[in-house]
Amino acid sequence: MKTAIVYDRVNKWGGAERVLLALHELFPEAPLYTSVYDPTKAPWAKVFPKVIPSFLQNIAFTHDKHELLAPLMPIAFETFDFSGYELVISVTSEAAKGIITKPPTLHVCYCLTPTRYLWSHYKEYFKGGTFKDITRPLVSYLRAWDKIAAQRPDEMIGISTAVQARIKKYYGRESELIYPPVEIKKFEEPNRKSEKKKFNYYLIVSRLVKYKKVNLVVETFNELGLPLIVVGTGSEESKLKSRSNKNITYKGLVSEEELISLYQGAKAFIFPQDEDFGITAVEAQSAGVPIIAYKSGGALDIIDDPSTSSGRFATGVFFEKQTKESLINAIQRFEKKMSFDKRDLVKNASRFSKERFKGEFLDLIKRKV
Repeated sequence: MKTAIVYDRVNKWGGAERVLLALHELFPEAPLYTSVYDPTKAPWAKVFPKVIPSFLQNIAFTHDKHELLAPLMPIAFETFDFSGYELVISVTSEAAKGIITKPPTLHVCYCLTPTRYLWSHYKEYFKGGTFKDITRPLVSYLRAWDKIAAQRPDEMIGISTAVQARIKKYYGRESELIYPPVEIKKFEEPNRKSEKKKFNYYLIVSRLVKYKKVNLVVETFNELGLPLIVVGTGSEESKLKSRSNKNITYKGLVSEEELISLYQGAKAFIFPQDEDFGITAVEAQSAGVPIIAYKSGGALDIIDDPSTSSGRFATGVFFEKQTKESLINAIQRFEKKMSFDKRDLVKNASRFSKERFKGEFLDLIKRKV
C-alpha cells in the first residue's frame, strides 16, 4: 500500500515526533510531508526516505517562528498532491489534517489535539486588550477553516479521552482512541536499589515554556525547600532560573542515558500542566516512579490517585487546581501518607507501549481499507 505521512512542521523533538518514528517503522517507504523542515533541529527525520516541505520552506526566518505561519498553513497543506497514494496519515495539532485527498485515498488523521490556540486554550494564547481585538478576524478565519479541515479525514483518532472529548466538542466528530507510543522497556530498572543517595529529589521533565506551568513548580519548591531537578530548555529558562532557590537544579538537555538515570532515581515526578496526553509521565511510571499531577487532560488516562481510584491500583496523586497551595497539599499528602508498589507502576506503564500502538494502528488500517 503506497503511503504518505503528513505532519505540521518538522523543526523540533517531542512526543509527536515519537509517533512519527513509530509510524515510520510501520511504513518505512512512506515520505514525510510538512510545512517547513529544519534538519539541524530535527535530525530524527533523516530516517525518512524523503522529507517534502511546502512552499513555506522558501520564506526566510520562518522555520522556527511557526506563529508567523498560521495564516498561510491552510494553503500550504491544501497545495500538496496525494493522488498517487492509497493511504495518507496526518499527525497533527494544527493544519496537517486539512490536506485534500481524492476518494480512492484513505486519509487517517492521528489528532494530537484540536488546534490549541484556536479552541481549548484560546484564552491563554490571546489575552484581553488590543492584541486580542487585532487578531479576532484572523482567529475567526482560522476557526472556520479548521472546522472544515477536520471533516476531511476519513477516520479520526484521538490520543486520549480528553482529546476525544475536544474532537467531539469542537469538530462534531466521533473518534477512535489509540494512545501514543512510549518505549517503556528502556526506562525499567530490574534491580532498583534503595540507596540513601537516591529517591531524595523530585523531578520534572518538560519544555520550559509558559503553558507547561514549570513556574508553578518552581514557586512551590521555593516554598517547600525540597530538592527538585528540572530537565529541559525553553523560552522561560532564564526567568525560571532567576526565580529559583538553591534547592532547584537545572540540567538542561541531557543524554538518554542520563535521563533514564534521573527517572530511576527520583522520589516522584511532577506533572503540572494540562497535557493532551503525557509521554513523560508514562516514562516515569516505566521507571517505577509515582506521579504528582494536575487532575486534567491526558493525566486522567495515565494516573490513578488512591483517593479517587477508578478500580486500578494507585499510581500517583492528583492536585485539583493549578495553584501553589493545591500542589503543596498534594506533595504533603505524598510525603506523609503515600506508598506505591513499583510493580504496579511498571504494569500501568505497559498499557502505553510502542508495540501496543503499532498493533492497534495496523488493526485500524486493516478495518478501514
